Amino acid sequence: MADIFVWLISFFILIALIVLVIYQLMCLADLEFDYINPYDSSSRINQVVLPEYIVVGVLCGFYLVTGHWIMSLFCAPYLYYNVRLYRRGNHLVDVTEIFNLLPKEKKQRLFKLFYLVFILFLSLFWMIYTSLDDHDD
Repeated sequence: MADIFVWLISFFILIALIVLVIYQLMCLADLEFDYINPYDSSSRINQVVLPEYIVVGVLCGFYLVTGHWIMSLFCAPYLYYNVRLYRRGNHLVDVTEIFNLLPKEKKQRLFKLFYLVFILFLSLFWMIYTSLDDHDD
């Protein structure tokens, strides 16, 4: 029963991550269609970048602590990519270069979104499998 709660917590963390990435994509789309100026768009995106990175680290650590090694390994490339961006100083969106880097930033966030949806489906699968396995005992 405790394992189901672990999967539920990870499910809600993944939903929060997906919401953060979709918010960033919406800000980039608003900028692309000229609904928002570059300064507001970059400041809104930069406000949620570090919380996204922290939540990914917490999720990966949560999987490690709870003993879900496979899911932790699936989260590791995403965490590594975020750490690499942070260490290089490329994690924030520059207001002066946002129009030049708009396609790259959108592709980066779309890839993150698809990766998170993949991890979400794996998490849902393991949650359902665990709940069915608990009913058999």
